Amino acid sequence: MYPKKSLSSPEQTQNKNAPILPLGFHTVKERSHSKEPSPLCGLVESGQESTKRCTKAHLLHPKALAKTPLNLGEKNDMNTENLAFFDLIQRPRRNRRSPAIRRMVRENRLSTDQLVLPLFVRDGDGVQEPISSMPGCFRFSIDLLLKEAKEAQALGIPAIALFPLIEDQKKDKRATESLNPDGLLLRCVKALKDAVPDLAIITDVAMDPYSSDGHDGYVENGFILNDPTLEILAQMAVAQAKAGADIVAPSDMMDGRVGAMRAALDTEGFSDCGILAYSAKYASAFYGPFRDALDSAPRAGDKKTYQMDPANQREALREVMLDVEEGADMVMVKPAAAYLDIISAIRQIVDLPVAAYHVSGEFAMIKAAAERGWLNEEAAMMETTLAIRRAGADIILTYFAKDIARLLQR
Repeated sequence: MYPKKSLSSPEQTQNKNAPILPLGFHTVKERSHSKEPSPLCGLVESGQESTKRCTKAHLLHPKALAKTPLNLGEKNDMNTENLAFFDLIQRPRRNRRSPAIRRMVRENRLSTDQLVLPLFVRDGDGVQEPISSMPGCFRFSIDLLLKEAKEAQALGIPAIALFPLIEDQKKDKRATESLNPDGLLLRCVKALKDAVPDLAIITDVAMDPYSSDGHDGYVENGFILNDPTLEILAQMAVAQAKAGADIVAPSDMMDGRVGAMRAALDTEGFSDCGILAYSAKYASAFYGPFRDALDSAPRAGDKKTYQMDPANQREALREVMLDVEEGADMVMVKPAAAYLDIISAIRQIVDLPVAAYHVSGEFAMIKAAAERGWLNEEAAMMETTLAIRRAGADIILTYFAKDIARLLQR
């Protein structure tokens, strides 16, 4: 509501029945003497009745202008002398008034080029096993995963990220199965490079899928040992590069692991293999469905001594700069939707591509709410992914990748 004690025009001073108008408003009669047109604000009635103020919708909506009779040469039911106008030079809504204009001035856009599809692989043939906590996601045997990868490529998705489900009997303290050339992940990478050679393959470098302890590092007497882990991770990265991985992605959060991997890759002749570092990976509550998918939860303790405290931002910047110095080609924030400020802050300090992982728990929340009719799944999916992009992510790992790609093709 505008205050009743407002500056008034000379006509209002002379005419007690003239409408009470705030500063900047004019009646049609006054406005007719002005050379500058001004849009209709609303109606202000004079007389004994209380003054009616225009709503925001009437104040600015262009349809209100079209429907209001403004022929000042004829009488009509509206007292046109009491029409109120407001002088606004800046009207941001002009840039939102039609779909065409909104598209033209849009600041951020999604593209399939920015998407990476995470996929889960398991042993077997003809297996497509649903993941109960991640509706629409599956553990695929290699033969069916190849079909999934071909579909992703056909949709324009440039890369997939692989995560293996390893049988318990193949797990040990040093994650030795990760180095087996006939092991699940390395066989899958080879098959993918044969079937879809132009699709970029990103592999996860971490001990937890292969570790009997379920941790990302080597465990001894209840402690996760940093430096002994680096040797294991470096060997793992080389094995994945030999199988054909285009990009290795250390998700362990051990100190110095990017430098150790870069040195090992270069020494073994894989200087072209890129490193996507999980630089700011938080000890998050949103990983639960992922750990269900791979049965990779810690057997004891938690991951808070190596994954980051959700309260910290400056620490993320430090981690990122260390990874850049050690030779990372890309840096990542995980999770994404709950850490948009981290993505934005990192984008400001690095020139490398910034990736963000829209993780399983964030995905599952949208799915669960949509199943209950609480959200429009497509709208929430696109808004969330666009927010991650707007925050500064160049690359987005998301389980929605295929759905987003289909929508973008419409």
